[in-house]
Amino acid sequence: MRDVVAAITAGGQSRRFGRDKALAQLEGRSLLEHVAASLDACPLRLLIAPPGRYVLPGWLNVPDTRPGEGPLAALETALSAAQVQRGGGWVAFAGVDMPRLTPAYWEALAWASTPSACAVLALDAGGHPQPLAALYHTALLPHVTALLDAGERRLRAAALPECTVTLPFHILQAISPDALRNVNTPADLAALAEQRQAEGQ
Repeated sequence: MRDVVAAITAGGQSRRFGRDKALAQLEGRSLLEHVAASLDACPLRLLIAPPGRYVLPGWLNVPDTRPGEGPLAALETALSAAQVQRGGGWVAFAGVDMPRLTPAYWEALAWASTPSACAVLALDAGGHPQPLAALYHTALLPHVTALLDAGERRLRAAALPECTVTLPFHILQAISPDALRNVNTPADLAALAEQRQAEGQ
């Protein structure tokens, strides 16, 4: 992960959550801090969010160049910043609402990458590639920009099938079984907390 740029998108409006979910607390830390901890090994860490909204030590705040246009626009911002700051390479792109991400999860994605790959996505239990919490190469930047300019807003469109590698679900289950759990509502947050309490009993 020393050659990977970390990027967390935290510019959403948290409509379903009802308040800023990046700051929602889980086990004594905010959701934002949980996700950030999984990417501590990356030397350059980018927080894609409005200026001044969050304070995250060790992270460079990069304003979204297309605010309000969703995670695909945030990915464009992250890839562009990685190109400028590091001259290109891999970007570990995560949402702020995935607090069970772990360093082992990201290391497994990095291990799965190949010289010809432009994206590495984990598969969920149904065999579907998950575009959030994935690796994207800066070579995708022109493609992502073209998608946005054409009106596309789905993050899944960023990963070109011909150069996308997937991480099998059974590997994910072995190393980080809850990594893909999303927190979209307060009920989701409560369920995560209850699960951890039950596991500790």
